[in-house]
Amino acid sequence: MRALSIAATGMAAQQLNVEVIANNIANINTTGYKRTRAEFTDLLYQLERVHGVAAQTGEGTVPEGAQLGLGARLSAIRLLNIQGPLANTGNKLDLAINGPGWFQVSGPNGETLFTRAGAFNTNATGQIVTADGYAIEPSTAVPSGTTDIHINQTGEVFAHLQGESDMVSVGQITLANFANAAGLNALGGNLFQATEASGAAITGLPGETSFGTLAQGYLESSNVDPVKEITELISAQRAYEMNSKVIQAADDMAGVVSKGIR
Repeated sequence: MRALSIAATGMAAQQLNVEVIANNIANINTTGYKRTRAEFTDLLYQLERVHGVAAQTGEGTVPEGAQLGLGARLSAIRLLNIQGPLANTGNKLDLAINGPGWFQVSGPNGETLFTRAGAFNTNATGQIVTADGYAIEPSTAVPSGTTDIHINQTGEVFAHLQGESDMVSVGQITLANFANAAGLNALGGNLFQATEASGAAITGLPGETSFGTLAQGYLESSNVDPVKEITELISAQRAYEMNSKVIQAADDMAGVVSKGIR
């Protein structure tokens, strides 16, 4: 009975949907996290009756055929790159992007990776790095003896050196953007990698066209909406239960046939 396999694909789809929602909820407090959404498509259709063929009367064509769908499958898990709320931390090296764009960091193998998480710090040599020690690109270092640091909205980094009256420029933070940010490859650790689907990174200064501005002393919170996630979780749970009811009904129907044969 095809209803069994059709409903089974529906249960598998909703199980994956719940797993995507669970990951969103798990990252509700992850800095710079972008929620994802499972998207599904229908499977192949089995043709029971051809439409558009000549009618039995010989005049006109059959207006409708009969096509039976064979279930559902996952088509994509979409990254929803929507701006998250900004949280004030007061930390001079916490940066948030207000608008489109990604921070560029040097990965463990020297490759350029991308992140929205701006919780930066300095390493032993004064370089500005992520929590995992990856240096931002272009490399920017805070000189020894710096008593204060200021990063403006356009990404220019100024340091106030001990004994100096004026601040001096020590670096420039640039951002990257993509034609299709949803095509980025998630590596974990708030890091993403460019792919053929995302296109090559387009770099520019914060505040320029297609790039957001920087906010010093702020972090971008996750864009996960708890109420929306719980609503979608309930909906997925109900859909899973409905598919299980179909399997139960199909099994009962098959049982009637087998008992009748006996």
